[in-house]
Amino acid sequence: MPIFEYVCQDCDHVFETLVLADDEEPTQCPACGRTGISRVMSPGSFRPHGIPKGSGGFKLPACAARRGK
Repeated sequence: MPIFEYVCQDCDHVFETLVLADDEEPTQCPACGRTGISRVMSPGSFRPHGIPKGSGGFKLPACAARRGK
């Protein structure tokens, strides 16, 4: 589902909304009603197959960790 995160430039309120292909993006902040909002990047909520839940996420392979990458 395309859930986008927005932040209001005036009051710093952060909110999420579902925006489908035919929907228009929100134009007003739900907290203050002003129009100075912009879409922000938010972390993904997916977990690739093979990474256990609660493991802390991605880890570098041992050979890359030894090289300092």
